[in-house]
Amino acid sequence: MYPRAFHYHRASSLQQAVALAAELGEEAKFLAGGQSLIPLMKLRLANPGHLVDLSFISGTAYIREENGALRFGALTRHAEIENSEVAAKIPLLRDCATAIADVQVRNRGTIGGSLAEADPSGDWAVALLTLGAEIQCLGTRGERRLRLSQFVKDAYTTVLERDEVIQEVVVTIPPKGSGGAYLSLKRAAPVYPTATAAVQLTIEGEVCQEIAIALGCVGLTPIRANDAETALRGRKITEKTLATVQEAARAAADPQSDMRGSAEYKRTLVGALVKRAIELAARRARGEHIEVSAIYA
Repeated sequence: MYPRAFHYHRASSLQQAVALAAELGEEAKFLAGGQSLIPLMKLRLANPGHLVDLSFISGTAYIREENGALRFGALTRHAEIENSEVAAKIPLLRDCATAIADVQVRNRGTIGGSLAEADPSGDWAVALLTLGAEIQCLGTRGERRLRLSQFVKDAYTTVLERDEVIQEVVVTIPPKGSGGAYLSLKRAAPVYPTATAAVQLTIEGEVCQEIAIALGCVGLTPIRANDAETALRGRKITEKTLATVQEAARAAADPQSDMRGSAEYKRTLVGALVKRAIELAARRARGEHIEVSAIYA
């Protein structure tokens, strides 16, 4: 199916892009990598009258380390993060970038576009939720910075105003003794995962001092598994504590049955992914270098 007719506008700056969106009104949509919006337009589930293309704006794709944080321009491609030595300082980020679809999508899709789409099956919001990421936004009324936990409101819904874009994603580098992992299970590379789990933790001796756990594809938004975190925080990582964490993660999930599996299957799966992600994150926190990739089944 072909999309409905639309007017195309190529912005030369983010400031021009938001001004165009304000002028064009409710029928205007921003176009970044197009890996979410274009398929929706082809299915006629999205029918913008105007597309404001951001992809030709210089200085919007970058990965920088500044003042103990990593900064990602909104138009940074998934593949750029996957192959970046700077981004690899937070291994969970590379796990996430590598797990996204196939090489064609990773070469076109952007971190900002993914977050702005707020797809319940998206990867970045789940991974970044465990890192306390902040989103820098730009609109006609100026700039503002929000925590990711404040940014996503519902499925396909964020706090972005109609004339507002993501400018930058900022992630603080975790302290020494920290490790993380992002895991997803899917049937094949191009399809969305059945479930995902992200874990970022800090270990001192044998004790987990701090931990963040996020679940994906098992709710309308990424889920922070607070009770699962409490079950491990301040305790040793043992089979007994991991069993408690798994149960708490399953209880936190709120999946719907669909072609990817039943709700009960997804609950069981996300518990298993959390357990495995904790084990990998703990090994990384102890200094091991481990490659993590999507799981296919």
